[in-house]
Amino acid sequence: MKYNFKVFRGDKDSGGLVDYNVDVDEGMVVLDVIHRIQAHQANDLAVRWNCKAGKCGSCSCEINGKPRLSCMTRMNEFSPDKPVTVTPVKTFPVIKDLVTDVSWNYEQNKRIKPFKPDPKKKDAKGYVMFQEDVDRVQEFRKCIECYLCQDVCHVLRDHDRKDKFVGPRFMIRLASLEMHPLDTEDRIPAVRDEYGSGFCNITRCCTDVCPEKIQITDNGIIPLKERVVDRYYDPIARIFGGGKKKQK
Repeated sequence: MKYNFKVFRGDKDSGGLVDYNVDVDEGMVVLDVIHRIQAHQANDLAVRWNCKAGKCGSCSCEINGKPRLSCMTRMNEFSPDKPVTVTPVKTFPVIKDLVTDVSWNYEQNKRIKPFKPDPKKKDAKGYVMFQEDVDRVQEFRKCIECYLCQDVCHVLRDHDRKDKFVGPRFMIRLASLEMHPLDTEDRIPAVRDEYGSGFCNITRCCTDVCPEKIQITDNGIIPLKERVVDRYYDPIARIFGGGKKKQK
């Protein structure tokens, strides 16, 4: 069955959509079609990919305007009567065609204070945790760093406030550290002042596009925002000095 694909071709300075008519076989995903275009019609088409199993996060793009993993987007979702548009993620600068420069994300990760366990909590068995605490932080470790949540975040995407907000991916990294029962580092002042928790207004768009179904907003960002409120804006806590001790 033949489909019409409109694929972005260009770089950070210029570019546009180019039409490709492609034969699509049963069971193919969008990345398969991009590879077929690359093999037979546009050998110089640039696309980033690796595992083709939805676990590396490399093939992030926008398909018909929605941030998705191209390797996990099946072609039977689309009608051959309508074109399929594939463009690079909007929030980060284009290098070439569907490949974008996501290095800004790695710089944000470097800014976050690393895990700092309390050596006093280590016994002959090592560090011991309750299973419910393991489960809570394990959810955040499912992140494959596809940066689809970063792409769809309106603070980064529409308002380009990368100077003030680290984005959903790194809010859940902060949550994974702040909620870890063995960690002793206090990052709440930085969550407010350096990482910009106040910029998120809980639209849940990041949660909607997460391929790992991480509850980014409800389980990560909202609890972090609550801890900031407890620390700085709760009048009772301010009077009696509560909220200053790291919560678990």
